[in-house]
Amino acid sequence: MAEKPLIDWDSGLLDCFEDASTCCYGFWCGPCLTCTVAGRFGENNCLPLCDICCCVVSAVFGLPIFPPPAVLSLRAAMRNRYGIKGSLCKDIAISCCCATCSWCQMHRELKHRKQAPTVINIQNNNIVNMQPVPVMQTPMMMPVQSVPAAYMAQPAVTVISQ
Repeated sequence: MAEKPLIDWDSGLLDCFEDASTCCYGFWCGPCLTCTVAGRFGENNCLPLCDICCCVVSAVFGLPIFPPPAVLSLRAAMRNRYGIKGSLCKDIAISCCCATCSWCQMHRELKHRKQAPTVINIQNNNIVNMQPVPVMQTPMMMPVQSVPAAYMAQPAVTVISQ
C-alpha cells in the first residue's frame, strides 16, 4: 500500500498577515484562541489551560523550562492526522520558542480545512419488486364451459382463445 506524500502546512509559522484576524484574536485573547483550536480539533476545550498552569508552576518553583504540553501534543497530532511535513524536534522547538505563533498556525490550518471540504455523495439504489405475491388457491370443481372464440382481457393479462 502506497503512503500519501506529506504536505506543507497551509500557512507558514509567521504568516500573520495572511489571516490577520487569527493573530489579532491570539494577541488579544490567547487562551480563547487556544481553547478554540483544541475544540475544533476534537480535543477538550480546556486542554490548553494546562500550558498556562505549567508555566505558572515552572515559574513559582523555579523548575527548568520545558515545552508546553498542550501546544506540543496538538501540533504533533495535527501533523500526523493531516500528513503534514515536520518532525517532533521541530515541534518541540516551535512550542518552546513561539507557542503563540504555533497556535495561530494551527488555527489557520483548521480554518483552511473547514473551507475546503471533500464531499462524497453515496446513493443506495434499492430495486424493489412491486409484483404481488402469488397466492395458491385450492382447486374447485366447476362445470366445463366452452369459451367463445374472442379476446378476453384482464389487467395485465391477454388471453386469446380459439
